[in-house]
Amino acid sequence: MKKAKKAKKAYPFRHLVFWHTLRPLVAVFLRIKFGYTFKKAKDLPDNYIVLSNHVTDFDPLFVGVSFRRQMYLVASEHISRWRVAYPLLRFAFAPIIRHKGAIAASTVMEIMRATKKGKSVCIFAEGVRTWDGVTGPILPSTASLIKAARCGLVTYKITGGYFVSPNWSQGGTRRGPISGAPVRVFTKEEIAKMSEEEIYEIITTDLYEDAYERQLADPKQYRGKRIAEKMENLLFLCPFCGKHDTLKSGKDTVTCTACGGAFRYDTYGMLDGIPHKTVREAAMWQQRQVEADARNGVSYTAARASLSCIDKGEAYVIAEGPLSLTAESLLCGDVTIAIADIPELAIHGRHELVFTANEKYYEIHIPNGGNAYKFLLFFHECKKCVKEKVN
Repeated sequence: MKKAKKAKKAYPFRHLVFWHTLRPLVAVFLRIKFGYTFKKAKDLPDNYIVLSNHVTDFDPLFVGVSFRRQMYLVASEHISRWRVAYPLLRFAFAPIIRHKGAIAASTVMEIMRATKKGKSVCIFAEGVRTWDGVTGPILPSTASLIKAARCGLVTYKITGGYFVSPNWSQGGTRRGPISGAPVRVFTKEEIAKMSEEEIYEIITTDLYEDAYERQLADPKQYRGKRIAEKMENLLFLCPFCGKHDTLKSGKDTVTCTACGGAFRYDTYGMLDGIPHKTVREAAMWQQRQVEADARNGVSYTAARASLSCIDKGEAYVIAEGPLSLTAESLLCGDVTIAIADIPELAIHGRHELVFTANEKYYEIHIPNGGNAYKFLLFFHECKKCVKEKVN
């Protein structure tokens, strides 16, 4: 009679080995590349969930070096499609995968399983990097998760990251002050005594960061060779003529190809040449235009896009062509999906939108020259308009 095979350990010893081996090397790398400074987490409970704000693609490294004890990080699903890097990441660190724009039930189960086994987990509570320097919305269900996990809580904040590597930029970083540190530490006993409302208040307070508020109060320089490059990933409306997708950037200047208007982005992160002093102010002006468009029944378009269905870590292109989004439907090539069938839309990177519809998981890729972020904003405003009409 054959012996039954032993089940593989869910949390193998190698994860500890990789964490403790690479952590000091990563700290040196971050110090050299960014000038990153950090405070070590102290007086920690046996296991905990770390909640951090999300400002750069390097945030897992920025947070990880503060914690000597190994933990598991929650990461976006798209990394599982990295054919070379992901198998290595999975072997060494086993990140917990989260599908953006979808119900995160499986992610929650993985987090709960880890904490139940005495492991610690790191979550970037906003789910996406900030686009304008202000910490994004955090779902109240995050507090429910902390309460249900029955472990400790550590809140962590990264400051300066928005100017070092703005979400709208692509390639290249700026050199300037960036740091990270734990904000507060709570034991599982302290969490058990709190209501979900109290936990949520702690999370939203501790993780809140307004990069421009901090910069205006105490200006610091962030130097680089191409500091304004790809700002059109965020700003899709020309502040001079109001046209879509006509802005082009280079070095420290953004120019409209339609009207010729131009403005500069300086080493302090400030704008010169338009009424908006900061990128945040320009983004807020743009948001108001999107709100008006949604109320007026305007459609948002892109000349080129591809629609893929994501299944078992593979992306299958099902449509290519012009992209159009209205309050009623999303149209890509010859495929139409009703907005009513899309509960949520999310973005990863700068050119990919992800969502679920009719029990399938989709990704839209909008190549350089088009703007994905405007569809995210417009989708949410359309949803608000529909909800207001119903009520």
